[in-house]
Parts: sequence; C-alpha cells; structure tokens
Amino acid sequence: MLALALGALPAFPVPRPAEETIIGGKAYVRVMDWARSHDLEMHWLKRDETLEMNNHSSRLTLEVDSREAELNGVKVWLSLPVVERNGGAYLAQLDLRTTIQPLLWPRKGRPGAGVRLVCLDPGHGGNDPGYCVGSRQEKKYTLLLAQQLRDQLGNAGLKVMLTRTRDKRVELSARPELAKQRNADLFISLHFNAVATSASSVEGAEVYCMTPPGAASTNARGEGSGTGVMTGNRYNDENLLLAYSVQKALAHSGVAERGVKRARFEVLREAGLPAILIEAGFLSHPVEGRRIADAAYRRRLAQAICDGVMAYKRAVE
Repeated sequence: MLALALGALPAFPVPRPAEETIIGGKAYVRVMDWARSHDLEMHWLKRDETLEMNNHSSRLTLEVDSREAELNGVKVWLSLPVVERNGGAYLAQLDLRTTIQPLLWPRKGRPGAGVRLVCLDPGHGGNDPGYCVGSRQEKKYTLLLAQQLRDQLGNAGLKVMLTRTRDKRVELSARPELAKQRNADLFISLHFNAVATSASSVEGAEVYCMTPPGAASTNARGEGSGTGVMTGNRYNDENLLLAYSVQKALAHSGVAERGVKRARFEVLREAGLPAILIEAGFLSHPVEGRRIADAAYRRRLAQAICDGVMAYKRAVE
C-alpha cells in the first residue's frame, strides 16, 4: 500500500534524471533512483512486496504488483501497477507524472486557479431516476445533497450554482456546458451508487476525476472510448488534487473510503474546468442506504465535501 503523511509540502525538487526502462510497452523508472533524485529516502517494509519512501514531511509506500495506493490514509488508484524486476521496484512514468508528483507538489497560483463559483451537478432527474432501491431514488437524494452542499459552501464564502434545482432531466452534455457558460471555477457532479450483488458488504464513497491520456479508466464500465487527450484533460493536476482533497475529507468524516479513481464519464470528458464526480455512498447497502435517506447524515456528507473544496482552494491559491 501507499501511505502519505503530508506536512508543509516543499517546493518541487529539481530532479536528477532517472533512467527509463520499458516494461510491457510502458516507460517505467526504478523507484530507488527516482526517490534519490527527489531527495526521498527509500527502504523495503517487506522485501519485494512493500516499500516506503519518506522525507521530513512525507511518507510514501508502494505495494508491488498493485495499482492501489494510499495517501495519508486515502486510497488513490494508479494507472499502472508497480512491478518488480531483478530485485528492484519500478513505477510507471505515467503515474509519476499524473498522480504522484501533482499530489506531492501541487502547483500554486496557476492562472485561473482561484475558487469563487462552484457548479454543483445533482445527478439524474426527471424520467432518469438513477439507481432505485425500494422507494429510494438516486435523483431525489442527489438534489437534496446538492441543496445542503450549496448552503455549506455559501456559509464558507463561495458562490454556488446548480445544474438543476428541481426534478427535471438535464442532458449530460449540457451539465458541464452550464458551468462553462457561468464561468464557474469548479464542477462537482453528485451521485449515489448501488450494486446488484453483495449489497451488504459494499459501501462507502469514491471520487472520480478524468482519466489521463494514455491510461485505462479505473471504473469497470469504462465510459468513453479512446485514450487520447480530451477537453477534460485540460486541468488534469487540478482534477486529481480536487478529487483527493474531497475524498480525504469524506474519509475523515467517517464514511467508508473507496478511493480516488479515474473515469471518462461524459460530464468529466466535456468539462473545461477542474471537475470531479462523487459517488457519495451505496443506496443498496442496508445501513448506508438508510443513512443516505436521513437529512442529518447528508448534512455530514455536505460538510465533508465542503471541507474538501476549501482544502483544495487553499492548496491552489
């Protein structure tokens, strides 16, 4: 696993080049070389299985033959697995560039990085109910969550718009377009999840951001064809940092944590601004499903998401 304890983050170090190795047609870098070039110490926690890198402010641990990672207790899924070759661990250049470095050394003060207006996108609506579990319909609870989150963000000093304010259908392509028309700074699509089998064992929140070019999506459904550059890749680093910040806040609120994942959902593909999609819990879980129907629990979710947005705002401004 990968665990990262973040303190005051240092400026991005000027690295010494690490030699690339092609594994399975992809460019990889030996972890020990990369760690050394970025002033991180590395050691094996369990030989050939789990390794750790650290400095005075960060601790980074990777598990061989796995795509799953953790940053400060928050799961973050890599695009490619860490691999072992000849006694050394190798990490894909793609993940260093699009996952590890943007989180370890987030960029501040990028033009347009300020956060003033947030666009909330309550999923589904109208003749599209989303997931239905008994009498509980996803479209109802995404709107209620959006309304509660609007209030929380407003109390924090931000302006908020919604892509829908009542039970009506809004086409997927129109949702990020509404955000762009109003010059919103962030786009947050709100959803709840469900499974048909093993409902009693599958729960928790997961936050999606746009899949980077050249990578496969994390989600099994694999929405969006191709691996090239799309509109939603314009803010890859910000997408990831926003997803991580919100997932971290949700985890700290006590919600079961399923990690930061990647997907080419249409609302993410078409977003020309930092954008995430939150699956805030499972309607199909016998306990979590009842909690989602409770206003007090949704306020807790809304407060956590708000905390994540404000953490992101502080990180980029």
